[in-house]
Amino acid sequence: MGLEMFDLTGRVAMVSGAASGMGKAMATAVAEAGADVLLVDFNKEGVERTARELGYLGRKIVTAVCDVSDLESIDKLWQTLDKEYGRIDFLGNVAGNGAIGKPEEIEIDTIKQVLQNLVVGRFYMCQQAGKRMLRQGKGSIVNIGSLASMNALGRGHIAYSMSMGAVIQMTRELSTEWSSRGVRVNAILPGQVMNPGMEKRIADDPKIKETWLRGLPIGRLGQPDEIKGLAVLLASDASSFITGALIPFDGGNLAKNAGGSHPGMPGN
Repeated sequence: MGLEMFDLTGRVAMVSGAASGMGKAMATAVAEAGADVLLVDFNKEGVERTARELGYLGRKIVTAVCDVSDLESIDKLWQTLDKEYGRIDFLGNVAGNGAIGKPEEIEIDTIKQVLQNLVVGRFYMCQQAGKRMLRQGKGSIVNIGSLASMNALGRGHIAYSMSMGAVIQMTRELSTEWSSRGVRVNAILPGQVMNPGMEKRIADDPKIKETWLRGLPIGRLGQPDEIKGLAVLLASDASSFITGALIPFDGGNLAKNAGGSHPGMPGN
């Protein structure tokens, strides 16, 4: 087995959330591995900045502005894909926002909004990719989930955790339906990976960083670029027998018992 199994030359990728964070890192990784990429985000300035930064690679890079909670916007996105590339080999389903609210107080409209954003929109992206990949007989889809799909976070994450639970079941079901027809579907489950939202939460409540670090045997928070290797693995033929997998990207958080301890843990 050589490194050619990781080569994405000649393939087409679409990555949502490509203006920043893990979406940008994933888009960068597959472009660096050889893929042409359709960069998607609702932040026009940010996604165009990512495109400029990737220009030196010589890939075909196209940008599209899309609200992944809006199905009509998603339809237009896939029209762009068909026009510009005519195929899709990898979908990185990253974009989508949650909302914070105590279970006894959160508005039902907020629950609906988060479900639309993280579940309905994400499924519709998978559905559109799946139709095209099934016609080709090959493709790979990666959904970004969360450790909140596997256990509870508290702190008002009810809408987010419910939605992420749906995302992992969606991943398992799509893998079961499509893998024998050539389309693999997997999920990456991040935990405590830095993003603008986390930076704001740390600024608002400095003690929360210590709370997170108590659950991280690796001893630090994650960085978005650390998803790059995993993204290329799952997009490439190097992962040809991996499907329906839920892969923690969490510095050992999920492995650690809630009552456990690790060397260097804050408060020990």
